[in-house]
Amino acid sequence: MTDPLDHWARPAGSAVLLDGFHALKHALRFGAEVPVAVTTDRTATLALAAELAPDVREALAALLTEVASQTYASLVPRPHPTGVAALAVRPSREANLRELARVPRTAPVVVLDEPRNLGNAGAVIRLAAGFGATGVITTGTLDPWHPTVVRGGAGLHFATAVERLTVPELPEGPLYALDPEGEDIRGAKLPDDAILAFGSERMGLSAELRARADNLLRLPMHPQVSSYNLATSVAMTLFHWSAP
Repeated sequence: MTDPLDHWARPAGSAVLLDGFHALKHALRFGAEVPVAVTTDRTATLALAAELAPDVREALAALLTEVASQTYASLVPRPHPTGVAALAVRPSREANLRELARVPRTAPVVVLDEPRNLGNAGAVIRLAAGFGATGVITTGTLDPWHPTVVRGGAGLHFATAVERLTVPELPEGPLYALDPEGEDIRGAKLPDDAILAFGSERMGLSAELRARADNLLRLPMHPQVSSYNLATSVAMTLFHWSAP
């Protein structure tokens, strides 16, 4: 019988680390292929599933392997309080690009223009999944599938299309970019096929993306407050889009 832990020893360029119970729960819930999952306490993990995610408990029961705490700690960069980790197969880039390019869209695409903070990117992906956005695109050097981003997204990368593209590669659709010089968002109606672009907290929008924008919008903000957290800005904008 093959040792499940062999999956960690093999080269796995397409493997995504699911760090913690909630990341594994969401990945399974949204159809991820998960070849291996470990826990330091199988009984406790299944009890947690029965309480919080009964829809995936059966799948977890068939998948989980209990390992010693030391073994678990050797598999992950930073042990999670739930003592759970798994590897999932990353969705194909081709499939994600088809989803992002599909028209007509029923929900916006979120673009993070040259983001810097891995945790913020993960939080945005979690938000986008919660609002049912079509996907999240990053430009620049940040890898949206970095383990820290996946951890921040609680496994919800599998609930929406997540890819890194250049500005010229962005999908079709009216591009609304958030910028302090834009019009007040409260006067705008965001269409379902919108591309919603957000610059980094420190630098704002890149010149390339700003030039590509069809509309510039700003969020209401008290004078002398310099900026919102990136995830907060995305949440406010998606809420505005979703409001009747």
